[in-house]
Amino acid sequence: MFYRLTHSQRLVFLTHVGLGVYLLLKLTGCSTLPVTESTLELRRLGQEYSTYNAPLAPSEAETPPPFAEPRGELTLRSALVAALLNNPTLAAFSWEVRAREARVLQAGVLPNPQASLEMEEFGGSDDRTGFDETETTLSYSQLLELGGKRAKRRRVATLERDLAEWDYEARRLDVFTAVAKAFVVTLAARERVTLAEEQVQLAEETLKTVCRQVKVGAVSPVEEARAQVALASSQVELALRQRKQTAARLQLAATWGSTAVTFSTVEGDLEPVIPPPAADDLLPHLIHNPDIARWRVEKEQRRATLELEQARQIPNVKVGAGLRYFNTNDTAALVFETRMPLMLFDRNQGGIQEAYARLAKAEAQQRAAEIQSQAALAATHQSLFSAFEQVSTLRDTILPQAHSAFEEVSQAYRRGLFRYLDVLDARRTLFELRRQYVEALASYHTAVADVERLIAEPLHALNHTDGTH
Repeated sequence: MFYRLTHSQRLVFLTHVGLGVYLLLKLTGCSTLPVTESTLELRRLGQEYSTYNAPLAPSEAETPPPFAEPRGELTLRSALVAALLNNPTLAAFSWEVRAREARVLQAGVLPNPQASLEMEEFGGSDDRTGFDETETTLSYSQLLELGGKRAKRRRVATLERDLAEWDYEARRLDVFTAVAKAFVVTLAARERVTLAEEQVQLAEETLKTVCRQVKVGAVSPVEEARAQVALASSQVELALRQRKQTAARLQLAATWGSTAVTFSTVEGDLEPVIPPPAADDLLPHLIHNPDIARWRVEKEQRRATLELEQARQIPNVKVGAGLRYFNTNDTAALVFETRMPLMLFDRNQGGIQEAYARLAKAEAQQRAAEIQSQAALAATHQSLFSAFEQVSTLRDTILPQAHSAFEEVSQAYRRGLFRYLDVLDARRTLFELRRQYVEALASYHTAVADVERLIAEPLHALNHTDGTH
């Protein structure tokens, strides 16, 4: 065996094995290719905010950085920062990107070489009962992947990594939009509570006024009972609005993975509104939507998969070299072997047909995604435009008239010119219109968030670019 070889025989064997290893590696390329960085252009919306990125080394995930819950006054910016850095669903998508990067690394690794030790001609009969006639072969073999399979396999893995990044970007925009909408809902809930508190305060003042008029005999005691009912109804409405505000605050905290509310109030204003751009001006920006943009990479990945499946029709070759030692005369000789499957039956026909079908499927899915996005944009733009018109009409025309009418009726009631029912009706109309105004503002900002999610760009920046005011 090897230890019985002379020094010169060992030197010759190791030289040939080393030369064989070098030649095989030259034929197949480097053992590991570097993972290429992604060149995808992402994050047009909310690019100023940092987002969660999983650590490169899995061991770093054992001690995540501590998260400081937002406290005090909560702005939209601080809510977005908290959610984009701590949303657990977004973190899961980031880890998927890391997993795909590891797959790219693995796809570029060479097949492991094989070493074998073979003994023949022993344990038989007559002269072969012992080891005197033994032939011992020590060999090394390497699988050579032909047809560029390793490069094609790595190309497929790289594109799958890029798809994971597009999925991460889509989830980031989902979180961004969810935070914006939850913040709007919380702001609207705060405004509704404020309205309900004003209504209770006004009902209390009205009740005092009615009580004074009942004492002097100016109105019937029935008016006092009606005022008490109105106050009780306002108090019930306030309690309901406060419960809904609590629910909205909890929903907002859930966007950054919290189950409790640690902030005191939300700081923001629903009043600022800008005229929405025309729907036709928004359509070209749909290409930035990751749900659409990803399909370019998806089709490229499926073409790469087709090329890989076609390359699998080319058989791989296994080559090996070694040294055979003859125990009978204490001599040695080099051996060489090569193996290649005969592609008679399995020529990967099904794999190629499947890849063709999935490529055609991607074409249809891309068209479906584009149609769905265009339909969603048209519907959302209509909602945005309707909400803007409603806000403008209520703010500029209806609310001023209703407020003026309520003041006139209240003053006339104090002079005995109107009944209390007229005051109630005017007050109910005013507060109902104010609630509609808050609802319209909330609908407007919610629609803005939905439009920005679809075009993946800030709407105010788009208005500035288009020159609208």
